Amino acid sequence: MSKTTLSQASSGDRCLVLDIAPEPAELRSRLYSLGIIPGSVVKLLRLAPLGDPMQLKVGGSFVSIRKSEAEIISVEIQ
Repeated sequence: MSKTTLSQASSGDRCLVLDIAPEPAELRSRLYSLGIIPGSVVKLLRLAPLGDPMQLKVGGSFVSIRKSEAEIISVEIQ
């Protein structure tokens, strides 16, 4: 298990969300509304051909976020 940011994860990785940076606040609240909150588990399903955006499975939902947005999410890859 290693601590890193979600932007460093690879396809198929299961990640435990440890923390989300407080800034930018709008992005943090958007991630929270998508279910990406500390303590949740996200699975990186796939990356677009150029690595952006990334498709995640959060609970029963599928969401796509940009790699730049994933940089503020601290995770532990399981």
